[in-house]
Amino acid sequence: FPTEEILDTPNKVGLAYDEVNISVVEGEEINGWFVAGTSPVTLLWLHGNGGNIGHRVDEMALMHYRLGVNIFIVDYRGYGRSDGIPSEEGMYQDAEAALEYLRSREDVRPDQIVYFGRSLGAAVAVELAARQPPLALVLVAPFASLSHMARIAMPWLPGQWLVRRHFNSLERIGDSRAPLLIIHGERDETVPVAQGRMLFEAANSPKCFQSLPTAGHNDTFDAGGETYWRVLADFLKTLDDPPAE
Repeated sequence: FPTEEILDTPNKVGLAYDEVNISVVEGEEINGWFVAGTSPVTLLWLHGNGGNIGHRVDEMALMHYRLGVNIFIVDYRGYGRSDGIPSEEGMYQDAEAALEYLRSREDVRPDQIVYFGRSLGAAVAVELAARQPPLALVLVAPFASLSHMARIAMPWLPGQWLVRRHFNSLERIGDSRAPLLIIHGERDETVPVAQGRMLFEAANSPKCFQSLPTAGHNDTFDAGGETYWRVLADFLKTLDDPPAE
C-alpha cells in the first residue's frame, strides 16, 4: 500500500539529513534519507509495505537519539518520491542499490552496515543478506513467507500455492550467517509471533529472539518500551565485542 505524498521529513523531529536519489534503472530513481549519527554502525532501513519513509520519522528520531547509529532509509520504487512500480524483484534491486550507495559514502564504513527490516522489509532484508552479507541483521515482525501469510489470511482458499515462492524468508534465512536479532510483538494480529519464531528456528547462529508482550505489529518501538530499545542497544554492542577465545 504505497503512498506518494511525503507528509513529514526528518526536519519535523529536528534531524539534519541528506536527501538522496539513486538510479536503479534507466530513467528511474529511488529516494531516501541519510541521517548521520555518532556510531560507526550504519543502519540500512527497509520499511514495511505501507506508506513511505515520511511515516517513519518519529521512529527515526528515537533510533538516532537512543542508539546513535547512522540511518539510511529508502523508499522502494513506487513509494514516496521514488519512480516506478513496486515488485518483489524490484524491491530486492532497490535494496542492493541502496547498499551500493552506502558503500560509496566516505562517512560510512562498509564493514559496519546492519540491515534493519520491518514486516515486508524484513523479507527484503533477508534476501539482501543472502546476496550481500551484512555486519548483522535485525528483523522486526517478520513473516516466514508470503505463502504462510496467505494460509493465515485465507485458510479456506488454495491461493497460497500461487505465492509459494514469493518473499520466502524461510527458504533464504539459512543462506545468511550474519548475527541475527528478531523482535516480535506478541499482540501482532497482522503477522502472528509464531511467524517470527518459525523464521528464528530456521536461522543460523548466532541469533537472538525477543518477544514484546504488549506490542502489536506497527508499535514495537513505542509499545515495546524500554525492552525494545535495550535489546537493540545490547545487540549492537555485541557486534563490537571481540569473540571469546
